[in-house]
Amino acid sequence: MIYEKIVERRTIRKYAREPVSKDVLVKCVDAARLSPSGMNRQPLKYIIVNDEELLAEVFNSTSWAGNLPDYEPSKEETPRAYIIVLLDKKIRKNYGHDAGIAVMSISMVAYEEGLGSCILGSIDRSKIRKIMDIPDSLDILLAVALGHPSESPIVDKMKNDDTKYWLDNENVLHVPKRELRDIVKWNGW
Repeated sequence: MIYEKIVERRTIRKYAREPVSKDVLVKCVDAARLSPSGMNRQPLKYIIVNDEELLAEVFNSTSWAGNLPDYEPSKEETPRAYIIVLLDKKIRKNYGHDAGIAVMSISMVAYEEGLGSCILGSIDRSKIRKIMDIPDSLDILLAVALGHPSESPIVDKMKNDDTKYWLDNENVLHVPKRELRDIVKWNGW
């Protein structure tokens, strides 16, 4: 069942106006909290953003769909929540893979709860620091945008080693993925 959910889950960049339940947001962060952490140091902290004014400010601090610059959500399609992932430098100076593991946990719990998510690394960290009043002892690592999906991207087989996602005539987002046989070998390369 987990495998099927991972196969089905796609990045969502356009959302319905429906708010996201506070209980689901807490559940997402709790899943991240309980995820594996290097040496079990648990250096990550989280800010949940669901205030209408702050949502707009955070959205204006993000970049969307690098392969399709015009595919940014409209004002009516913006995320209904964000989870900002922070590194507490007092606990650990670097985060190893903790942040990647945590945001995947957040995304999968969100998906199981009927939400879409987009993991954002292309964010204006200085702007977000100011908006959220984040102290210098915390590094801003990633943001996860969340909301009820208003799009249904589909996976395509990759052609000519081209990883760029694209829109068809129906405005459906296509996401090319490498074939399994092209990325795995047994017992050596």
